[in-house]
Amino acid sequence: MKRSKFTGLLFGAAAAFFLASCGGRGSNEQTNTDTTSAVTPPANTIDTTPQNTMTVIHRVANFAKWKASYYTYDSMRSANGVHSFVVARGFTDSNMVMVVVKVDDMAKAKAFAKDASLKKAMQKGGVTGPATISFTMDTWRDTAFLSQDILRAKTTFTVKDWDAWLKVYEDGMQERTDNGIKVKVISHDADDDKKVSLITALVDTAKAFAYYKSDALKKRREAGGVTGEPDRFLFKIVARY
Repeated sequence: MKRSKFTGLLFGAAAAFFLASCGGRGSNEQTNTDTTSAVTPPANTIDTTPQNTMTVIHRVANFAKWKASYYTYDSMRSANGVHSFVVARGFTDSNMVMVVVKVDDMAKAKAFAKDASLKKAMQKGGVTGPATISFTMDTWRDTAFLSQDILRAKTTFTVKDWDAWLKVYEDGMQERTDNGIKVKVISHDADDDKKVSLITALVDTAKAFAYYKSDALKKRREAGGVTGEPDRFLFKIVARY
């Protein structure tokens, strides 16, 4: 009788252990499955929605004073359909300022650029010398965040044909990446798609500067129908909106 009772207890313990083991294994498998299914694919940061912009580059006497003055004219810019986007300072000359604004109506923005009120606001902010103003249409943007400390370049040049150039340029994306250059914006003049403008981030300045002088880049420009020498403005972003 005692032996039978002991045998029953032993069998029950073994069964409990077996069930617990199976239950634990099933729980782990479920957890692993849930974890795998919860992985979120990387977000697409490429935006090909056309965006009109106006870019102004000029020299100022004192950047801090100019910046304080610039913000006092937000309402004037908004009334003319332009909205602050990026404020940047030149790399080789920190008193060179670049302002990029988004444009609602290109005709209205062009009229604003010639308005005496804008000229007066620039003078009050301490702008010295003439301002270079350009109107472009962004056709491609990489919106992925990059630190403002990373050096950037605005490069402008002329091509024989936009579509032919763009194909060659897109084919060279990996080559630029390998040389420390990350493309941020591709655009062309609002009235002439043969006038190209690029914004790039130089994530490795040593490689990027060497690539600027390389035969590889020279050959790619020739293949893309680039005419003349590109104009390059190096800058760092101060503020983005």
